[in-house]
Amino acid sequence: MKSLDVDIPVAQGVLRGTLERAGDGSALVIFAHGSGSGRLSPRNRALAASIRAAGIGTLLFDLLTDDEEATDRQTAELRFDVTLLARRLEAVTEWAIARHASAHGLSVGYLGSSTGAAAALVAASRLGERVDAVVSRGGRPDLAGALLHHVVSPTLFVVGQRDIEVLALNEAALGRLGGQRDIAVVPRAGPLFEEPGALDEVARLATTWFQEHLAHAGTAAGAVRRRSIRGDRDLAPPS
Repeated sequence: MKSLDVDIPVAQGVLRGTLERAGDGSALVIFAHGSGSGRLSPRNRALAASIRAAGIGTLLFDLLTDDEEATDRQTAELRFDVTLLARRLEAVTEWAIARHASAHGLSVGYLGSSTGAAAALVAASRLGERVDAVVSRGGRPDLAGALLHHVVSPTLFVVGQRDIEVLALNEAALGRLGGQRDIAVVPRAGPLFEEPGALDEVARLATTWFQEHLAHAGTAAGAVRRRSIRGDRDLAPPS
């Protein structure tokens, strides 16, 4: 299916999005970008293409309205408002579920980065089993605070080996999650995964996680295969 531009209504206006279905249309990964980014981010678009290649649809959208974006460019305050961003992600999730016509329901995953990852975790803590999986790319799970305990969705943290401070924050937050969780460290990668092959590794890890946890969502038994990828945590020596 070719790209579909969508307008998603929220209380303060409209959020712009790009929806692309894949496979049988029963699974969708919703992106929550980080501070100062948006639906047109090259990194997010590259990750979305990899996820769609595995038969899972994607929805990239701007977390702020056009007017809010204009304000945020001047103040940079809204991009760090995790409570606001989480509410937006919840609204977009409900919108996506309502649009889905299949009797089998829609399996939903979140892929968040930076502050968007915190928003994804807060939204997942509130939506519970309606969110089937979460992947955080270089995220700030610490900003989700005490709500981490209420996240029951299988969650994967992906962090660059050289992103020392964020790696420590992710390690500390991991044990506070309420459901299945894991962490993968990408060798020699920094905060933006700009090193050769780093973003490809993020795509591989994220896609595998979503294949594991979205594929069986909505079945009668609710069965989900459990497979650890803790082997990916092994740190390669810095170059």
